[in-house]
Amino acid sequence: MLRRAAAAAVVLAGVLAPAAHADGGKSGGVCEGTALTITVCASDSAAAHGSAGAAATPASSPGTGSSTPSCTYTRLDPQPPAENMFWKGHDRSEKGSVYGVNCPGQQGARTVWIADGQAPTAAPVIDPEVLARRAVASMRLDGPKVASPRAAGTYVVGMPMWMWATPSTSTFGPATASATAGGVTVSATARVTSVRWAMGDGTTVTCRGPGTPYRKSQEVTSSPDCGHLYERPSYEEPGGRYQGTATATWTVTWTAPALGDGGQFTETRQTAFTAAVHEVQVVN
Repeated sequence: MLRRAAAAAVVLAGVLAPAAHADGGKSGGVCEGTALTITVCASDSAAAHGSAGAAATPASSPGTGSSTPSCTYTRLDPQPPAENMFWKGHDRSEKGSVYGVNCPGQQGARTVWIADGQAPTAAPVIDPEVLARRAVASMRLDGPKVASPRAAGTYVVGMPMWMWATPSTSTFGPATASATAGGVTVSATARVTSVRWAMGDGTTVTCRGPGTPYRKSQEVTSSPDCGHLYERPSYEEPGGRYQGTATATWTVTWTAPALGDGGQFTETRQTAFTAAVHEVQVVN
């Protein structure tokens, strides 16, 4: 599915379950082991090594002076394929390895490339999806601008109704924004992927786009992509009109290049509409 979900679920499953615990020894010792990883605990001053024997190093929180580990670095074993994004632009000709990072209070899996002999620094406790949602909060994402049914219109039982909305950047997208925290920048793009029309008569219609505007030349035909047919009049409804809603689903795609991360989530925005539906009176 998405790069972020696949990376976390497949590659780092062995890294994050169970979490490693420091043994407090000056020279470190093996704390946890799985079929994929070996986690070695070490003091804060210890260096990470590319060999399989020294696979992880806890790092203390910067500026606290405390030796209490805040993040555990676990060397992935086996290492990801050379073309994998986890190499962060490095390749196997460089002396270093890819490590999984587990930090208390941090959501999701993280990876980092560390050169042999280089001590890791504490990874930023930043959830990129939180930044993505912050970026979305700065966007203007509105509900559909309903053009039909028209509030002033009158519709007929048994006659095809065409529903459509007037598209714009704020009602259909794409809208883009970014947010930055702790040196991590997340870019997000939002666009409407569907509109769910609740017609007020107990039925719903889901359309994949804004719908097609009706033209008189099309006469009595059904909409090619977003239509409905009322089977009873709206006389008994509040105000003599069906009370409906058009709910847009905004799909947000975000990327965090510095973390090699990305994903999707959805937002919804709703607009109310009404429709007066009458019966045709036939006079003999």
